Amino acid sequence: MLVSEFDYELPAELIAQHPPRERRASRLLRLRADGALEDLAFSDLPRLVDERDALVLNDTRVIKARLAGRKASGGRIELFVERIAAPREALALIRASHPPAPGSTLLVGDAVRVTVMAREQDLYRVAFAEDVAGVLERFGAVPLPPYIAHPPAEEDAERYQTVYARVPGAVAAPTAGLHFDAAMLSAIEAHGATVVKLTLHVGAGTFQPVRSDTVEAHRMHRERYSIPRQTVNSLENRRVLAVGTTSLRALESAARSGELEGETDLFIYPGFEFRVVARLLTNFHLPKSTLLMLVAAFAGKERILEAYHHAIALRYRFFSYGDAMLIER
Repeated sequence: MLVSEFDYELPAELIAQHPPRERRASRLLRLRADGALEDLAFSDLPRLVDERDALVLNDTRVIKARLAGRKASGGRIELFVERIAAPREALALIRASHPPAPGSTLLVGDAVRVTVMAREQDLYRVAFAEDVAGVLERFGAVPLPPYIAHPPAEEDAERYQTVYARVPGAVAAPTAGLHFDAAMLSAIEAHGATVVKLTLHVGAGTFQPVRSDTVEAHRMHRERYSIPRQTVNSLENRRVLAVGTTSLRALESAARSGELEGETDLFIYPGFEFRVVARLLTNFHLPKSTLLMLVAAFAGKERILEAYHHAIALRYRFFSYGDAMLIER
């Protein structure tokens, strides 16, 4: 398959730059299993579930992964921590005028020393003079996606995080979960659905463009996941509604590997055989992205592109702070 088959034209003004005033105030486009489209409000979601359903949330918490700094020679750099590998060690993207050499020193925050250890494909393995988590908390910025034009503000520290975020480690939010508040989750449970959680730490690879011309040539970055045994038991004999592509990837990865904890580089594109998830709640995704390929695999490429054209015509808001879509397989 060609990557160009997953392209569409999106007016720039439909890219949501700020979250809605209230989390549940988004719109919801429902793509039914019979192919019909319904224009709903996100607050309609509780009436679409019942005691047959299990809602699966990703409770990862976004870390302040973006650090401004400089080289020892004075040149400015940006260090984006993709993963904390040890208390004082991380894998990171480094933006600089010239790639730093192994052994070189960077300074971040109030001159915290960071030593470049080695290059590992697109990432660098770096060693901090202090605990990485503490440095990020003191000096890091919320890692907003590149299509959000404004610098991180106080609003983003709260709203680019789900209300149930618990386990630090993600560098991007599982954005389908941003629509939920506590009252919405309670309403879903009141309709009889079970709400359970897993953890998948979203990596920087979620923002990386597909650089190959063919879909099959692309390789995903690895991401860590963990699924409690209690969550697995709760899914038995229920319709699984994955909240977000991250929840779906964790569930389908575990179904293939048999491992409830580990790393996944599962790439889902049309032709993929789903074993666990029956419905997917997700946001609208970038053209030619792996996430658009995933939802095309779930619903069918033509159906998804038709739904996206419908959403554009009706002025839905797109991407992380945008509206939601409920896809039924």
